[in-house]
Amino acid sequence: MLKNSSYDTKLNLCIFGFIAACFFNLTVINNHFDFLPIIIGVVVFGGFFCGNLILKKIYPMGDKFIFILSSALSMIGIVMLYRLKVSEAKKQVVWMMVGIGVFIFIQFIIKRFKYLLKYKYFFMILTLMFMSMAMLFGTRIGGANNWIVIGGFTFQPSEMGKVFLVLYLASALNDYGNVKKYKFIKGSIASLIEPALIVMISLGFMVLQRELGSALIIFIIAVVMLYLGTEKGKYVLVSFILFTMGAGLSYKLFYHVRRRVLIWRDPWKYAYNESYQVIQGLISICSGGFFGTGLGLGNPNVIPEITTDYIFAAICEEMGILVGIAILIIYFIIFYRAMRIALMLNDKFSMLAISGLSVMIAAQTLVIIGGIMGVIPLTGITLPLISYGGSSMLTVYFSLGIIQKISEEGNL
Repeated sequence: MLKNSSYDTKLNLCIFGFIAACFFNLTVINNHFDFLPIIIGVVVFGGFFCGNLILKKIYPMGDKFIFILSSALSMIGIVMLYRLKVSEAKKQVVWMMVGIGVFIFIQFIIKRFKYLLKYKYFFMILTLMFMSMAMLFGTRIGGANNWIVIGGFTFQPSEMGKVFLVLYLASALNDYGNVKKYKFIKGSIASLIEPALIVMISLGFMVLQRELGSALIIFIIAVVMLYLGTEKGKYVLVSFILFTMGAGLSYKLFYHVRRRVLIWRDPWKYAYNESYQVIQGLISICSGGFFGTGLGLGNPNVIPEITTDYIFAAICEEMGILVGIAILIIYFIIFYRAMRIALMLNDKFSMLAISGLSVMIAAQTLVIIGGIMGVIPLTGITLPLISYGGSSMLTVYFSLGIIQKISEEGNL
């Protein structure tokens, strides 16, 4: 890890100077001076500096950049949400503060991460519970039956299910080659039977809930962790073959899958109905150009689900493709820092956990950005830390808190 604090100080000044300017801009984009963005800015900056101070003073051995960069993404999201829908921006501020609290709380409550290895079956139970919860008690919103509604509060249980799946797979793959209870199966492949079943069950729940984006992310997580845990390319090849067969079967069985593919192949044909969101998103990004129209000077509200699925298009329109590229670079740096930590570890369980969590965040980013840009069929998932959504925000901060804790242990 970098020991010189001048690097993160300069990074703070550059990133948060830009964000402070954005908050100030929000006060003057309307016909009257609005004090609320200043209040929100003070709250989020206060939460960040308190969290950063705790990490520096109490846990100085951990990574110096993950918390800074993740907080910056959250603040950019709040700026854009305030521009688009003030009520959601206010809620997002609360979720960011809770997320920072979760991030810091993990540092206190987990003494040594590798000791969690013994809770493999606890993680398995939590994985199955969260993955199946929406099937049993879910509400259909936006075409997918993946939401739980309790007293006006909505959350996606599959978000936390993915985290527990990573922790379960890390503990299960840590035993690769050591399980010998299936005497009728030769070799170390016996240790992969149980995790393979859990992954397939999780994928099945996502397909039945029509949560195709999460299904793709789960597959990516499973394949990456499988390769890192076994170092066997043949298992990855078999996984891709099975996934291709499952995707083809889903295409044949589910109408909404066929529609997503048709829209992706020829979006202009359905520009005024099914692919209206896709087309308007592309127009929004193009109209912003390299430097953007300026905060408050664009028209991104014509895009459906702009605060969740398509907030990246709104950012590109009003802040420019330049800022959009900068956001992607920030995501890449977070992923790079996490994988760098993983390569420094001697503990296989911790290495697999940090790899799975970082791949989860990276995959979610690439899937939603790829859908917005038309590279892959669009799936209704959020852009981590930026899109509106409490369950997504808490899940990512929870995951990053674990990565931060492991980074500290790697330097001890």
